[in-house]
Amino acid sequence: MRIFVSSLGCKLNQSEMETLGARLTQQGHQIVASPGEAEVCILNTCAVTHVAAQKSRQALRRLHRENPVARLWATGCYAELIPGDLCDLPGVERVIGNQEKAQIDELLAASDPASAAESWGSVLPPRSSRTRALVAIQNGCDNACTYCIIHVARGPQISRPTGQILAEIQALVQSGYREIVLTGVHIGAYGRDGTASVSDGDLWTLVGRILSETTVARLRLSSIEPWDLREDAFQAWKNPRLCRHLHLPLQSGCDATLHRMGRHYTTREFEALVQRARACIPDLTLTTDIIVGFPGETEAEFADSLSFVQAIGFAQAHVFPYSLREGTPAARMAGQVPPPVKAERARILRAAAAASERAWRRRFVGTTREVLWESRHPGGDVSIWKGLTDNYLRVQTSSPLDLWNTLTPTRLTGLADRSLQGEIENGG
Repeated sequence: MRIFVSSLGCKLNQSEMETLGARLTQQGHQIVASPGEAEVCILNTCAVTHVAAQKSRQALRRLHRENPVARLWATGCYAELIPGDLCDLPGVERVIGNQEKAQIDELLAASDPASAAESWGSVLPPRSSRTRALVAIQNGCDNACTYCIIHVARGPQISRPTGQILAEIQALVQSGYREIVLTGVHIGAYGRDGTASVSDGDLWTLVGRILSETTVARLRLSSIEPWDLREDAFQAWKNPRLCRHLHLPLQSGCDATLHRMGRHYTTREFEALVQRARACIPDLTLTTDIIVGFPGETEAEFADSLSFVQAIGFAQAHVFPYSLREGTPAARMAGQVPPPVKAERARILRAAAAASERAWRRRFVGTTREVLWESRHPGGDVSIWKGLTDNYLRVQTSSPLDLWNTLTPTRLTGLADRSLQGEIENGG
C-alpha cells in the first residue's frame, strides 16, 4: 500500500510519524513523498493552541484537495480532544485518538486484509534521510499547568522501557544517524511514573547509559522543565557528546503570572538555575517558550516579564499569545486579555527576543565549532550547505564537496540572517 504520513506540532508528533513510517516500511508498505501518490494519507494533528488546531483542519482539507480519492486518516491531540470536528471534514475516513495511535498499522491491516504483512520488532530500520533522529522516551504528562490541555490529550506520564530505547538508538546510529534527540511530552519525568519494570532510573540515568552503551556521536535533549534540572544533572555534560543546548520553558518572567499558570518556580529560582547551568556548561545555548496575554496579565506584569526575558538573554525564544483551551482552569479565569493586546505584546517580546538571539550568535564569530551538515541548496559548482553546532547554532557555508551528514570543524566568520556564515577549516 502507498502511504503518505505527515505531522504538525511538537517533536513527539514528528517522532511518532517517523516511527510509524518505519514500521509500515518494514511491513512491506511504501511511504511516499507526496499525498498525490498515496492510497492512504495519515496526519498527526496538534491542538496545543487554537492556531495549531486551525492548521490541523487546513492540512486535512489540503490533503483531500490534493488527492480526493485517497483514504484520509486523522490522529493526534486534536483527534483525541475533539474528534467530531475532524469527522465532519471532507474526505476524512477515520479519526484515531492518541490511545489508538500505536495501533495504526494494525488498523490499516484490518481495514484492508490484503495489505497485512509481518509483525515488527522493537529495533527499527532507517527512518529518513535526515541526519538527526527523534527518539520518544516517554508519553503523557502528570503536570497541571492551568493553560495546557495536553495532559488531557496525551494522558498520564508513562516511560518507555530503557532497553528498548537503547536498542533503537544503536540501530539508528548503525544506519547512519549522527545525532539523536530525546523527545516526549515531559522527558524530565522519565522513570517517575511507577513503571519501575520498564525503566532502570530517571532521565539522567538514561542519558548516562545512552552515552556509555551506544556510539551516538551527539545526544541532544528536547524541552525540559526547569524543576527537572537538578544539581547533579550537570555532571552529564562532562561528556562532550551531550549537546550544550537546553530548552527551558519559562512561560512568563513575572512571578504573579507564573503562580496563576501553575508553574513550579519563581523568576529568582529560574535565574539561579540559568546561572548554575551556564557556569557548568561552557558555551551553553539557552532557548525558551514564553506566553503573553495570559489571563489577568496587566501592563505591569507584562513589563516585568519583558524585562526578565531581556535580562536572561535567551539565544532564542518562541513567543505565543495565550490561547484559550476549553476544559483548562485558565479558560475560566477572569481578566481574559483582548486579542489585539495579546498580539501587540507578542510583537514587542519577539522583537526583544530577536535582538537577544542576534547578540548571542555574534559572540561566536571568530570561533571554530564542529558542524553537522544537514541540507544542501544547489548553486552551480558550489552548493550552499546548512548545518548545526552542538550548541544549536545554525551555520551555512559554500562548498563543492558533499558535506551531508558529516561533522567538520568550521570557523564562524560572520552573521547571516538567522544563522552564522562559516568556513570549513580544511579548505572544503
